[in-house]
Amino acid sequence: MLHQAHSAPETHIIRSAYRVMGEKGVYRVPLQDIADAAGVSKSVLLYYFKSKENLVLTVMRWVLSQIAERIRASVSHTSDAEERIRVMIDTIFSDPLQNRRFYLTYIGLIDHAASSDSFGRLSATFRSTVNAIYAEVIRGGCESKTFKVRDVVEAAAVIRAIIEGLYIQWLQEEDWKRLHAWYKEACLAAVLTYLTGEVGFGEVPKRVPAQGQAISESGMPAASKST
Repeated sequence: MLHQAHSAPETHIIRSAYRVMGEKGVYRVPLQDIADAAGVSKSVLLYYFKSKENLVLTVMRWVLSQIAERIRASVSHTSDAEERIRVMIDTIFSDPLQNRRFYLTYIGLIDHAASSDSFGRLSATFRSTVNAIYAEVIRGGCESKTFKVRDVVEAAAVIRAIIEGLYIQWLQEEDWKRLHAWYKEACLAAVLTYLTGEVGFGEVPKRVPAQGQAISESGMPAASKST
């Protein structure tokens, strides 16, 4: 549902546009910056994509298709329920720089989905595609008696909420690059705990404080004391 075929010149422009959007924001980036990054003129961009909005939609559809396919492929290599969750989370939390670029761009899509039918339909398609992948993994775990959920579709929505919620928190971290691994482990523990019904299923390592920063008993940065 997300995949669309593109010519080699279109794919080159799409990749360049995605990189620039991830750095400057979906709608704050001028067309000229995208053209410069792709090594083409603005007229070439408009020749292939007609308008900036259509270019942004095409870029978003392309990257969402890539993400969905990557998740789908990762869980196809094993039938073990817990291992499928582990490789899925490992694929989703792949690299701090790549993840930051994707989620900053994805937040731009969500922002415009409320006021644009085209963006709204694309956002809904991505949600349903990812939820379907999660539901397939959860259903297999329920059939093997590994997971204990009352409704597979409901559980898929909850899993997506856990993942995206932790990603939003991670994006706000000043030390986001270093804390990427911690958030991945926290996400894995939360998802497995929810699916198995076993509290504390996953052991999350304590967050190591940045130099000069204290950590509270909850594992989060302690509030600084006023002098």
